[in-house]
Amino acid sequence: MILRPAHRLCLALAPVLLAAGPASAASAAAGAPANAARVRAGASASLAILETTDLHANVVGYDYFKLAADPSLGLDRAATLIEQARREFPNTLLFDNGDTLQGTALGDYEATPGTLACGQSPAIYRAMHKLGYDGASVGNHDFDFGLPYLGRVTGNRIEAPGVQPERCAGPGFPVVLANVVSLATHQPIFAPYKIIEKRVQAVGPGGKPLTATLKVGIIGFTTPTIAAWDKRWLDGKVTTEGVVETAKRYVPEMRAKGADLIVAISHGGLDASPYAPTMENGNYYLAQVPGIDALLLGHAHLLFPDPAARSPQFDLPNVDKVKGTVFGVPAVMANLWGKNIGVIQMRLRYDGRHWQVERERTVVETRATQQLDKSFVAPDEGVDALVRPAHEATIRYVQTPVGSTDFRMASYFADVGDPSATQVVNQAQTAYVKEYVKANLAQYADLPVLSMAAAFKAGGAGLQDYTDVAPGPLALNNAADLYLYPNTVSAVKIDGAGLKAWLEKAAARFNTIDPARREPQELVNAAFATYNFDTVTDPDFHYEIDVTRPAGGRIRNMSWQGKPVGAEQLFLVATNNYRASGGGGFPGLGSDKTVVAAPDTNREVLIGYVKATRQLTRTGNGGARSWRFAQLKTAGPVVFHAPPGKLELARAAGLDNVSQLTESDGQGKGFALYAVDLSK
Repeated sequence: MILRPAHRLCLALAPVLLAAGPASAASAAAGAPANAARVRAGASASLAILETTDLHANVVGYDYFKLAADPSLGLDRAATLIEQARREFPNTLLFDNGDTLQGTALGDYEATPGTLACGQSPAIYRAMHKLGYDGASVGNHDFDFGLPYLGRVTGNRIEAPGVQPERCAGPGFPVVLANVVSLATHQPIFAPYKIIEKRVQAVGPGGKPLTATLKVGIIGFTTPTIAAWDKRWLDGKVTTEGVVETAKRYVPEMRAKGADLIVAISHGGLDASPYAPTMENGNYYLAQVPGIDALLLGHAHLLFPDPAARSPQFDLPNVDKVKGTVFGVPAVMANLWGKNIGVIQMRLRYDGRHWQVERERTVVETRATQQLDKSFVAPDEGVDALVRPAHEATIRYVQTPVGSTDFRMASYFADVGDPSATQVVNQAQTAYVKEYVKANLAQYADLPVLSMAAAFKAGGAGLQDYTDVAPGPLALNNAADLYLYPNTVSAVKIDGAGLKAWLEKAAARFNTIDPARREPQELVNAAFATYNFDTVTDPDFHYEIDVTRPAGGRIRNMSWQGKPVGAEQLFLVATNNYRASGGGGFPGLGSDKTVVAAPDTNREVLIGYVKATRQLTRTGNGGARSWRFAQLKTAGPVVFHAPPGKLELARAAGLDNVSQLTESDGQGKGFALYAVDLSK
């Protein structure tokens, strides 16, 4: 699609408006813009900066796991919000924050070797080009398919040891990334920044329309922890740098080259822990770097601003979750999967030398594809038509049969003990590591092997965000539903004390319950990500979680083959590369504990296990409960939320202590209110 001139003009203005911060004023004072002779003091303009983030290859509203339409997600519906904003505001900029290529079966299919030739863009990039994106950065999951694929689809010749650079067409908009550096060239593997000259619409002091040329600088960052998370692809090829050091290097350079405004597109959230170049969410400190005028956030799959936000990262000092600022810098995070877009609305005034943002008139917000009446905005039919061939090819791809199951594998009650959606994952990982050790690591042959897995989909993103595999044939889409991410298998050597610490961290999934309280108490800590609730599902391993104790002191009666686990007792624990490297902030994990860093993905291992087993059964593959809540009597109900009418699944999983209290929990999102009786 050819971008409309109006969109190009609108996009150019965003940097100007954001330049209202102290750093912008200082840089502008060094010299008036090149077109100052044509712009008189008192000129003004309005701007809306639009953001998408963590699209995760959700181009259209479709669930490839369930083979059903899902109107709650998809860039096709976010496109409608984008078009509405462009009609509402005379000038707009549109950026994407990353984690764009991976996350659905569509993304997996297109990354399969031989599917896309050099010069062919994946469906998500083709849709973004059609929508007129002005720039994007790279998220951690965009590295999941390796550097050659990433370089090919972004049109970027990545020069790194062992990587053969290709000259392929890019997506039609700049992709920038400053803090991932090649070990061959000692330069960033992408252009660290881009300065784009834009013609923008404004109004003179007398009300006469005029145009101005602005230089908009965009700089990209990703979370430095990719060096550990994607070691399989990146080790020996690239290194990462901290966001603060990188920004301090390039922001002055961008200013020296005439950038009127600098927008940081940084794939990460906020963390006020002492700064370290390797920290996962360093944007709390990035916002304090002089010269950063606007901050686009991502990675955390959350909304910002949001007055009702419960995530601790939005309650930090100098973070305004109502106005949407971090140390006074306008900042936005637009959730995930195209469910929302971020919007920063600003007014800009020219004082004769530089543009000033009228900060009291700045509004930062997110807009949702779900409307007040619970319906969803219509999708952009042009986007759907553009990607339909790839969409239909993906549906055929995911229907490849691999086995069958005689029970329903669902995650609706994973938080209260149902292992039906995690046990087969643990079994596959355990079997793989045992074979790997037998063939390659004889020195560990006598150590027992456990496995950790989490229900990646447990309602965090809405009513449809659950694993639910029906009894009957199993296909590739079911395996992808059970294991959402293309992680690789790892195993760590850990002692009993370390294993307990791992489980303690996972048990932070729950709030602390007061047994004497008569009012309803929420069991689940909504700020704790579902993918960090690791559990064991092994008939030889058992433990209890005492939710009356504070986080960090909840694991009780941990046993292996009927005997208490000692602090020095050694295990091998199968997991994924993200967790083994310390991802999620789990204590005691890291490269020094990793003894297996396999090339095979967890999903491939799961598929192989199902093919070998052929017929999964509840008894053999879905009924091993390693953990239970410590029994206690509470004066009032302990409640949690799940879709209504699912109680029979709890009963099938042996959870006779679960009841549905109300068909609706009263929060207007379609969930029912359930209770768990901790005395049983």
